[in-house]
Parts: sequence; C-alpha cells; structure tokens
Amino acid sequence: QVQLVESGGGLVQTGGSLRLSCTASGTILKINTMGWYRQAPGKQRDLVARITSGDNVNYADSVKGRFTISRDNAKNTVYLQMNSLKPEDTAVYYCNANVLSSGLRRLEVWGQGTLVTVSS
Repeated sequence: QVQLVESGGGLVQTGGSLRLSCTASGTILKINTMGWYRQAPGKQRDLVARITSGDNVNYADSVKGRFTISRDNAKNTVYLQMNSLKPEDTAVYYCNANVLSSGLRRLEVWGQGTLVTVSS
C-alpha cells in the first residue's frame, strides 16, 4: 500500500556531487523516520543517513561533512545531497521510510534502490 521511488543515481567522478530523491506514495497518514542506506557488492546494507519527522538527523561516520539529508513533508520526499564523492561511496542506495498507514499500521518500506558509481 506504500511505495518508495528513488531517483538521482548515476555516474560521477571523484569529488563530484549527486542528489538522490525518494518519494513515498500510497496510503500514508504520516511518515516518521526516513533514511538512506547503501550496499556495495559483497557487503552488508549500512545506514548512510536518516532524518526524523522532527528533522533530527544522524549520519554514518564515513559521510559526515559530505552528505546532507533533508525532507519535504508536503511532498513525502526525502533527499540526500552527496558532495565530495569518493570511490568508496559506490553502492546501491536504498531509501527507507517508517510510515503510518491505513488502520494506523506502521510499515517499514524500502525503495528499489538507485546505483551510485564514483569513478577515479
């Protein structure tokens, strides 16, 4: 009943920037925490950044100072601005949202993922 659609991934050179977007659709009463995770080949999926409904944020140590997460509640959208990209940032980035849906059900929803490749 709730879906997340990501966009903004692509190929960028070391030091470049990308902005990822993720929009939630469906039966949504409220989106609580939204976040971005990433998974490189052969690696586990790790938290990159997350933001609460009150705009509290936290980041993985590896991206602090380079990435910024934000949200537009009116659009049910979360963004990840990625600056100073490094090859080690290469991964599939997944959007995640904790959603209050119909019947006051709380759902944990994942997007399909968008590939970010940083060349060097």
